[in-house]
Amino acid sequence: MDHGRTAEGLQVLAKLHAHGNEQDVWVQAEFEQIQSAIALEHEVAAKGYKELFTNRSSFRRLFLVCALQASVQMTGVSAIQYFSPTIYAGLGIGTTSALKYQGISNVLSVLAILCTVLFIDRLGRRWPLILGNLINCLCFIVVTAVNATFPHSSPSTQHALGWLFIVFNWVYQISFSFTCGTLSWIIPAEIFDTKTRSKGVSIGAMTSFAFNTMIGQVTKPAINSISWRFFLVFVICNFTNAIFFWAFMPETAKLPLEEMNTLFSSKSWFVPTMNYDAFHTHDLEYRAEEIARKGDIDIVEDVNDKRNT
Repeated sequence: MDHGRTAEGLQVLAKLHAHGNEQDVWVQAEFEQIQSAIALEHEVAAKGYKELFTNRSSFRRLFLVCALQASVQMTGVSAIQYFSPTIYAGLGIGTTSALKYQGISNVLSVLAILCTVLFIDRLGRRWPLILGNLINCLCFIVVTAVNATFPHSSPSTQHALGWLFIVFNWVYQISFSFTCGTLSWIIPAEIFDTKTRSKGVSIGAMTSFAFNTMIGQVTKPAINSISWRFFLVFVICNFTNAIFFWAFMPETAKLPLEEMNTLFSSKSWFVPTMNYDAFHTHDLEYRAEEIARKGDIDIVEDVNDKRNT
């Protein structure tokens, strides 16, 4: 719609909300809302990156996106994925077996991402992100304990510890892929408005790759130097990630892009004390009611039911 393809945009909205019925009240209301937002954003379009830092609402979103992308790398995912043969070798597992177990881990990750696609809109964004980091923290506690005790254990115990590491690595990969990994790209794409989205997402991506590069450079020297103690960094970071997102990441699921400005314009950044009802404009509901009052089209489904689909 932002590129003049309004008819196609209306068709997409109709397929999403009304089984292709372009005359549905909810479809017409959201169509009008999007057109109004696009017209406004064209009038005050961001000419550069400056607005991301000077506008309070935009800066808050940028800060959260950069923190989210950095936090993903500090979960330890890149350390595990890039250096799995080295880590497995420290547990007496050969390269061939390590690659096989990591291949199984990758398959589990793909299945977890599929589950994200199917269920994330029902579960929301905020609590999956918080709980995912807590599960990652638990997994790294086990990984750290296994690596710390392995050298001093008997051969039979070492075999059991090896399998304990493998299983918890799989659990970690499922948890990460279902929550942090996918949400780190879902959230940036949906919280910025049209005029700042491309610039905000680009800075977020830059942050992700910067931290990814850092982890890639320090992991092997750190493992060689301080061994299992390096994994304590990820135990701490996963836990602090969960605390941070509990405190500062608001729920954005099922919130139209056009209402994000209101949500992130709140003076308080501390989410647990926010009154969400005060930041929902219910613009779609008002537009739908106005269209219905005009009698231009028939109501196909109850507006409130539409809001929850």
